[in-house]
Amino acid sequence: MTQELREHRLKRLSMRSMRRGIKEMDIILTRYADARLASMDAVELDRYEALLEENDQDLYQWVSGQRPAPETLQPLVDDIARTSCNG
Repeated sequence: MTQELREHRLKRLSMRSMRRGIKEMDIILTRYADARLASMDAVELDRYEALLEENDQDLYQWVSGQRPAPETLQPLVDDIARTSCNG
């Protein structure tokens, strides 16, 4: 399997951030992607891509503080929440 170019991966993840399913997550994740994706390393991009696999309703509850995120995703969810509140 050929490795995806970083530029293509960033565009793909950005698009996935924009087209979630519920408008609130479209807004939150688009803002986050615009602010952070370009500066992420490969491991951080892997973690963000894993987060994008999660259900929107769960993501919204985690980001809004209604429920705790899984331990492995909590630091990323916290960063997303900070970014959405400060943007």
